[in-house]
Amino acid sequence: MSKPKKQKEQVITIDGIDYKFDDMTENGKMFVNQVADLNNKIFSATHNLKQLEGGRTYFWDLLCTELGHEPPTETVTPEVAG
Repeated sequence: MSKPKKQKEQVITIDGIDYKFDDMTENGKMFVNQVADLNNKIFSATHNLKQLEGGRTYFWDLLCTELGHEPPTETVTPEVAG
């Protein structure tokens, strides 16, 4: 039977200072996990926003073509009357 692999110690670096995750309080560990989760959500939201902006530009261009309107060469935020 093989020996269980030793897990690498998790180190969190904050402002150039290393902290051992296992040495943190339960609150400290929770805060690290919260920050990591929020970073993932921010990345995902940014990715989704870029997709949405690309889709809006695509359909804006299609609308302009449909209306025989030449879209501007600069990037503009389309406004639709509500």
